[in-house]
Amino acid sequence: MVDSASVLRLAPHIVFRFDETRRRWIMMAPERLMLPDEQAVEILKLVDGKASVAAIVDALAARFNAPRQEIAGDVTEMLQDLADKGCLAHAER
Repeated sequence: MVDSASVLRLAPHIVFRFDETRRRWIMMAPERLMLPDEQAVEILKLVDGKASVAAIVDALAARFNAPRQEIAGDVTEMLQDLADKGCLAHAER
């Protein structure tokens, strides 16, 4: 379960990088390619295995001058969805 205290990292089989050929960010898994939208990219750039979901939300709220509560719901929902799909894992503490 992903909550504000969760610290997440990409699962070992996931690669998140900028693809020069496509000129966009991609997430690759074995036999699978995902094309995250701009909002997802900004969130995923902050998933480093060190920052909590709350810290990610704070950073995005400050960067985009947006209501923290609204961002928190969207970020948590997206991260939970990716965790459910096996793309994210909880970081070791």
